[in-house]
Amino acid sequence: MTVFVLVHGGWHGGWCWRRVATRLWAAGHEVHTPTLTGVGDRAHLGTPDTGLATHVEDVLAVLEIDDLREVVLVGHSSGGAVISGVAQRASDRIAQLTYLDAFVPAPGQSVFDLLPPARRDHFRALVDDRGRIVLDPDVAMDGWGLRAEDDRAFVRARLRPHPVGGLADPLPEAPLPDLPRHFVHCAEKPAPDVFAAFGDAVGSGPRGRLDVLDAGHDAMITAPDEVAALLTRE
Repeated sequence: MTVFVLVHGGWHGGWCWRRVATRLWAAGHEVHTPTLTGVGDRAHLGTPDTGLATHVEDVLAVLEIDDLREVVLVGHSSGGAVISGVAQRASDRIAQLTYLDAFVPAPGQSVFDLLPPARRDHFRALVDDRGRIVLDPDVAMDGWGLRAEDDRAFVRARLRPHPVGGLADPLPEAPLPDLPRHFVHCAEKPAPDVFAAFGDAVGSGPRGRLDVLDAGHDAMITAPDEVAALLTRE
């Protein structure tokens, strides 16, 4: 039995892991799917000050309150920054970091730092007076490779604006711990692929492993069997 903590990316919530979590539970694993402050069912709790540090605290609270150990900590998309920040603070509770088509910032870097300048400027132009990036759901889903209408309807109803600080705030300068790292690159995306630097991340980190998945960016929605299989593969 493995303990999984699955951390969503921008504009999503714990809801996005439902299909993967069901499969992991059925296989006998323990699964936690926290929702970060300011999105999903916690959208009403966001403030202009909500940022990466808040999201790291959200996940740390789950590890500490439930006293989780030997955790496989999974981050999707911008959730890669969150799990890296958690690892800086709680490496003794983590067995492995898994980056599912996720950003892998170095200490002192933000998700925005890893985006092409035009993309970063586009997101900044979408920030509202509450400090949230407000996306057009259908344009976003096109970029994420969500094609089936039932999947799009499921996601469209649940997306919420994302606190800009979650993407703009840098990781602390503290070193990243020496933990096994698993990278899953999702190859079927029509948008420019800002995750193509996985090869560099694998080479620069300890005990890195890279898998390529023939799925869009939201693979936990569109390919839950494949994602669950990769998460549990030895």
